[in-house]
Amino acid sequence: MAMGIRNAMLGALLLTLPALTVQAGPTFDAVRARGSLICGVSTGVSGFSSPDNAGRWSGIDTDVCRAIAAAMFGDSGKVRFVPLSPQQRFTAVQSGEVDLLSRNTTWSMGRDTQVGLNFGPVVFYDGQAFMVRKDLGVQSARQLDGATICVQPGTTTEQNLADYFRRSGISFQPVVIEAFDEINAAFFAGRCDAYTTDASGLAGVRATLARNPEDYVILPERISKEPLAPAVRQGDDQWFDLVGWTVRALIEAEELGLTAANIDQHMNSPDPRVQRFLGVTGDLGKALGVDNRWAYTIVKQVGNYGEIFERNLGRSSPLRLERGQNALWTEGGLMYAPPIR
Repeated sequence: MAMGIRNAMLGALLLTLPALTVQAGPTFDAVRARGSLICGVSTGVSGFSSPDNAGRWSGIDTDVCRAIAAAMFGDSGKVRFVPLSPQQRFTAVQSGEVDLLSRNTTWSMGRDTQVGLNFGPVVFYDGQAFMVRKDLGVQSARQLDGATICVQPGTTTEQNLADYFRRSGISFQPVVIEAFDEINAAFFAGRCDAYTTDASGLAGVRATLARNPEDYVILPERISKEPLAPAVRQGDDQWFDLVGWTVRALIEAEELGLTAANIDQHMNSPDPRVQRFLGVTGDLGKALGVDNRWAYTIVKQVGNYGEIFERNLGRSSPLRLERGQNALWTEGGLMYAPPIR
């Protein structure tokens, strides 16, 4: 009886509590007032963020920015891309020069706790690798003792390189070059025996810049874990929530089978998960401070995660990467979104 009374009292108390209201933060408010998103991207990494000759940006990182603009404004085109070097990127977020960093950036403890950033969900699971000329005859990174290796400064790549060679008991000579175009040119000109960065980055360089891609091989070792994720400034939970749930919506849409081409056909779906996702029922958009059709608009204008992956990194792209660990969890990969409910 006592338990029943306590439960009844608890229920009555909960009914008297005021409903939580959305409290926007400075970044959220600034983006909304401006009417567009300023997104920090790379200076040019194929498959992630790179401009064509007309200045049109493409890549998985730029599509994440477009998806956030679609959620915020109902228009994926309301985004401006700012190219940033590895040395510029964190300062640009901290200073407010950009609203968001979506720049093939590794989520690490130091960056999460010491640089004033909050990282959203991982958009690509990667690992650092080495690329060499095939005629060098090298089949393993352990054969690179004494080799000259091209590496960009100011990145986790530089530290991972030193750590790997130290623990392997072999030596190397770094060729440190900051500019992306210059480091690529140096490698293909033969100034270094090997080039190290994320495996996806090497695949992009080989596919788009090598005179003959078949002349180069990416060695099998992955010497690090590189979970690449968008990042925002700390201290604005509303903006952080919108960025995070936008990425999760891309993943959830693929799991639900919702694509840019078929999403309108699902508006009358009897599946309650689909109804909530599309904003037919519930107020999930309102909880984020945006329209309840936010997730529908993302998929309609940008596509789901699988579509974004395929056109930028997958077999339909110059990189021709397999999904691997970037497949959905239902397909043996690591892509998993908490329930949108």
